Amino acid sequence: MLCYWGAQIREGLGLEQPDKVKHGNCGIRSMCPKSKVQDMSAGRSFVGFVRDGKVSVMRLRSEEDDHDGKLKHLQLKNDRIRLIVCGGDGAVLLAYGGNVLIMDKSTVCRPLKSLDNRQVIQIACGDHHSMALTHDGQVFIWGDNSHGQLGLEKDPPSSPSAQHVKSLSGVPLAQISAGGDHSFGLSLSGVVFGWGKNSTGQLGLGDTTDRHVPTVVKSLNQKKTVSISCGGEHTATLSKGGTVFTFGSGVSGQLGHKSFKDEHHPRVVAELWGSEVSQLTCGRHHTLVSVASSKRIYSFGCWIQGKLGNCKMIKKSVPFPVDLSTQCNHEYTIEKLIAGENHSFALSFKVLGNKSAKSKPNPIREVLTLNDRMIDRWVSERDSWAVIKKEIKKVFSSTACLNGSFLKASHDEHDFELAEKAFSKLLENEKVISKVVKVVQQMLQSLNPNPFGEESLRLYILLPELIRRLQKQQRTELTEALASKILELKPAVRKVLEKYWSKLPDDCLKSLVKLFRKASAEMISQVSRGEMNEDTHHLENFMQILQMIYQVCCSANRDFTNRDFIIHEINDLLDTLQATMEDLDFFDYYDTDLKNYYIGIIKILFKFPFAADTESKWRMFRYLQDEWIQRSQHRFIFNDNVSTLHINRESVLTDTLEYLRQDTHSFSHELKVVFVGENGIDMRGLSAEYFSLLFQSLLKWEKKLLEVHESSLVWFNPDGMQDDSDFYYLGVICGMALYNHHYINLDFPLALYKKLLQLSPTLNDLEELSPVEARSLKSLLEEDEEEVVEMLSLDFMVKGQELITNGNQILVTKSNRWKYVDLYVDIVFNKSVKNQFEHFSRGFFKGCPLDFWKMFHPEELKELLHGSPKYEWKELQQCASYENCSASEELIKNFWTVFFEFTEENKRKLLIFLYGTDRVPERGFSQRSLKISQLNCPDAEDRLPGAQTCFGKLILPKYSDINTLRDKLMHAISFCEVFGQG
Repeated sequence: MLCYWGAQIREGLGLEQPDKVKHGNCGIRSMCPKSKVQDMSAGRSFVGFVRDGKVSVMRLRSEEDDHDGKLKHLQLKNDRIRLIVCGGDGAVLLAYGGNVLIMDKSTVCRPLKSLDNRQVIQIACGDHHSMALTHDGQVFIWGDNSHGQLGLEKDPPSSPSAQHVKSLSGVPLAQISAGGDHSFGLSLSGVVFGWGKNSTGQLGLGDTTDRHVPTVVKSLNQKKTVSISCGGEHTATLSKGGTVFTFGSGVSGQLGHKSFKDEHHPRVVAELWGSEVSQLTCGRHHTLVSVASSKRIYSFGCWIQGKLGNCKMIKKSVPFPVDLSTQCNHEYTIEKLIAGENHSFALSFKVLGNKSAKSKPNPIREVLTLNDRMIDRWVSERDSWAVIKKEIKKVFSSTACLNGSFLKASHDEHDFELAEKAFSKLLENEKVISKVVKVVQQMLQSLNPNPFGEESLRLYILLPELIRRLQKQQRTELTEALASKILELKPAVRKVLEKYWSKLPDDCLKSLVKLFRKASAEMISQVSRGEMNEDTHHLENFMQILQMIYQVCCSANRDFTNRDFIIHEINDLLDTLQATMEDLDFFDYYDTDLKNYYIGIIKILFKFPFAADTESKWRMFRYLQDEWIQRSQHRFIFNDNVSTLHINRESVLTDTLEYLRQDTHSFSHELKVVFVGENGIDMRGLSAEYFSLLFQSLLKWEKKLLEVHESSLVWFNPDGMQDDSDFYYLGVICGMALYNHHYINLDFPLALYKKLLQLSPTLNDLEELSPVEARSLKSLLEEDEEEVVEMLSLDFMVKGQELITNGNQILVTKSNRWKYVDLYVDIVFNKSVKNQFEHFSRGFFKGCPLDFWKMFHPEELKELLHGSPKYEWKELQQCASYENCSASEELIKNFWTVFFEFTEENKRKLLIFLYGTDRVPERGFSQRSLKISQLNCPDAEDRLPGAQTCFGKLILPKYSDINTLRDKLMHAISFCEVFGQG
């Protein structure tokens, strides 16, 4: 059944004899044409009908032309038409094969040549422009461009041929719509894009500025829009659940807001709230909606010529029911509403049982997407290989098709289980998967580095699910291509992708990590086997992607550990480098391409601290530093004077500061220490002892650069009474210790190492430094009662300093306490010591001229400088070796008995006696040499134990009993400062 109302029109519309037309209330006419209408459309000049693939049009009466015309059948040769859309002066037709034809105002039809060989699935028509959506998700547009309604990046005044709207590439569209001089696109996920004329706010962007490229209507985000329709200068959208939003011109009441004002933002039509609208359409100055449950149609807007169908010859600014016949309401279901300039139509079909008749209007078709049935046909090869190849190319070469695939029913996120099942099935046919890989490779090459809209980025989530299932060679090639394309994305776009990653389920995110970690590991293994690969940029690309994911996991507090990112194959590479360097003689060392190649790989890896374990990073640090030192010595004649420090043991601090102020030291060379008046040669033992003594002196220094807190940790003195140079040289000394692989005896909190690595300290860091202070702040954050927080009478002041402007007048409340705590931590670690840390940091970078230490995490850097906090004394015994004796001899048994009797303090004194420092290596005592040598001499009872600190060698005279050994050893570690054998 076809119902129509509005301006005078030929009785029966030429579809039926006039006497077969029924007249209802309010000028509404209804009829049941003999030839069923598949589709119809009404514009300003024409109304058109599609019946059995053939098209008939009727010219409408206008002010300039009183000819109402007869129904004219268009001669279209072999094309069978599926859809018709009438616009301002003509119409656009869509054939079943996807061809587009244009009908001009003289009803002459011609094919749109610029869309030849493209399968169009949707068409839309405005006053002077038209749109087409192809099966592979591309939008084409042509006609007038007076207000940017073509949406092209360049602004031609018009275009007679269809132009690709490139900015929408990759967006899986569900619908297109054209208004007077504006255009809209709706994505599968319900994102609305508008462009063109915006004089009355018809784009819903909050202003009246025209847009020349598609722009997201952000206020409709999260509204789950499912349909959109454009009028002359207004727009209506329908959300899932039946809520209607309108915006734009309201001069005729066509927005339904009980007013005649324009709306620049989408606004709910309140009168329809709860009605669960199922369909809407906009005419030039009026709007129609239908409610499927009640089979009712509502209209609002311009009343002229009765187009509202409600017998009221007035403007209606709120929805009002159209007075359809009882027969139409109960026997038929409304399938399509059509609103033209001065006419309204409702196309209905008779209900047969629980179903309506089959001859319904053509439903809106969406872009092609990959689905299970399609894959089954490919894998089973039920179709010819030519057909399968064509389909594979269409799906996998289109970013829009892929982005629209495997969406959940809500259409706002991917169904990964469905994708996993589909991609696994593709692997069942080698020929199919090979073709898929080839097409994807070509598609990746053409990706836009600045894609439009968030949905276009779904491809970067979906492709890894496919790639990780491929064979090694295919997987590697596609992973390389994908990594390159991700890194080509504009920074703002990459941030959006990272937001997508942060919302992935844990198993999907871990699969993403594994994909790029595995690709990195395979490349590193290849290098370790001696297979030199010049394309090292691929490795760096993989690592950069892993770094992006690592940062996402850290910021989103995901359940990931550093172990999830570690690439254990790095150890193999370091072993290969070590073997290579052992095979080189002195002259080869500098020039070998192979060695330089391995070092180059390590220089890439050092930029990514998450990728290697602590031991690997320590080895990398040593290799990079040794290479730097060796090259420096190779380029310049080495001069001991520029790196040898002559120091008095009694004045180690003043001598050091005086020496550094001379600014003659070469920090890039290895430090050598000579204690004045002593004969020792520094083979690391003397310099270790030097740093131990130096840091003890710094703590006792009357200038008090550092404060010792309740936790026994030290932090910069914030009183500002010291010279800037004092903090600078403190930094220089700490940097020199790191560069020369020695330890500092200053117990800094982890916060210092975070700051050096440009990370922000937290409340947990304050708890390490000042436990009582931090616990008070934590109690403040955990307090549930507002009254208790107020009773504390805290304001935004800390130790006489304002945390914010007028902080002494602002009380801490339950609502602002997090801000207070954050500012509190900030002032302790940053603002109060800003000047001190800046000078310390500058000195640190001077003392350690290489930045390779940045590869370490804060905890690892702390261990490198401070040593391990764990004293595993049994491990020291296990790593000992013996000279001139064995572990079973009485002297050695007595020694270990005495050692384990020692207090913790005396054990550490023995370490200083042996090594010049009591610090434990970051990987434990196993990293340190301990050799115990038995000295056989006649006067053993008169001798003290001796130590060669550079070699970790303890010399024990062969004492006759355990008591003598205990006394002599205690005396040695307590009173002997100079051992003369360093």
